[in-house]
Amino acid sequence: MLSSNRLIKNTLNLVHFRKLIMLCALFPLLANATIADEDFLQCKVNLAKRAETAGFSSYITQTVIDNISPIKRVIALDKKQPEFTQTFEQYIKARVTDYHVRVGKEKLKKNKKLFDALEKKYGVPRQYLVSFWGLETVFGKHKGKMSVLNSLATLACDERRSEFFTLELLNLFTLIETKQVAVEQLQGSWAGAMGHMQFMPTAFLKYAVDGDNDGKVDIWKSEVDALTTAANYLNKISWQPKERWGREVKLPTNFAFDKVAFDQYYPLDYFKELGVKKTNNHSLSTYDIQAELYLPSGHKGPAFLLYPNFNVIMTWNLSKSYALSVGLLANKLVGAKGIEFSHKEQTNVKPYSVAQMKNLQSQLNSLGFETGEPDGIWGPKSRQAIRSFQLQHQLIADGYPNKEVFVKINLVTNKTRDNMSNINQES
Repeated sequence: MLSSNRLIKNTLNLVHFRKLIMLCALFPLLANATIADEDFLQCKVNLAKRAETAGFSSYITQTVIDNISPIKRVIALDKKQPEFTQTFEQYIKARVTDYHVRVGKEKLKKNKKLFDALEKKYGVPRQYLVSFWGLETVFGKHKGKMSVLNSLATLACDERRSEFFTLELLNLFTLIETKQVAVEQLQGSWAGAMGHMQFMPTAFLKYAVDGDNDGKVDIWKSEVDALTTAANYLNKISWQPKERWGREVKLPTNFAFDKVAFDQYYPLDYFKELGVKKTNNHSLSTYDIQAELYLPSGHKGPAFLLYPNFNVIMTWNLSKSYALSVGLLANKLVGAKGIEFSHKEQTNVKPYSVAQMKNLQSQLNSLGFETGEPDGIWGPKSRQAIRSFQLQHQLIADGYPNKEVFVKINLVTNKTRDNMSNINQES
């Protein structure tokens, strides 16, 4: 349709852009998938058409979208998220620091009156709000300086998670159109998160609260607005006021891993029956609550029981390492010791690369242990597939991609390949 991308970029003006939007109407828009295109300009045309269909004004479909440009660094950062490139120990030590604890306690003391009111109204304990604040922006020190519009557009035009970021961009257009935010203030993270608490546009649109009652919500400059919005958000997504996020626990020697599937909830009493105890060797409580066992570093590292509030934290950020950081920092803000990583874990739990994980997933798939499309991420399907493989081959079934798993699966894969080769030769 376009004769030369370079010619278009050199000569395109507002009139031409409007013509392209009209021409785009002759072609079907991409639905429920990706609207990304190798040519960012074409992606902008699609975005403009989608915004026009959604009823946005010409200010959005022409002026705002016309001024959007891609940020190459955003794609690089999206592919190198620390949740996928660091061990659990590295991740936690970089985030639950002495500085976070010291300054967090100062914030709790300084804002006591505000937190009293927020706890009373929303039921969210103050240490969690401060924990989110510390982890998201180091209490407002690092709110991000990238253009939120350009960051979201870049990710919307990348096929990996196009639809998610397209919807975030459309909700940002709503915030601009309704004058809840001004284009000039839209600075944030590479992923489009904004302000003290790093809200995505959808969260801002749904849950923003004018906490200081000055007639507007400013999550960049007003700590009160940002913290009040965070409390409202957590309340609305079903935070349970009388429950904790979970706890670190101690597994008995020869724990029956075959009796516990991962990413699945069981009554707390069930874990008590299996010999799981608190880290101080005291028995688990008899409280009626569902719990999930999580081993972020496999059986050689710390073990956790996760309660329903943990899933609320993950609604904020869909990463178990992040959610554990929130819970562990919140605990330390109110006097808990935190995790003491053992020398055994430091020497035996090694990080695996995305490439190694992709290869492992492919091998598991070929052996009938379904992980889905290999993506290099140790997610629920991969944990279950690894656990099933471990059970079949008499390994400790912790669902973790440790050295033993890599060694064993290479042996099994090679043996299977040799057997197939022999069969083919005989036939």
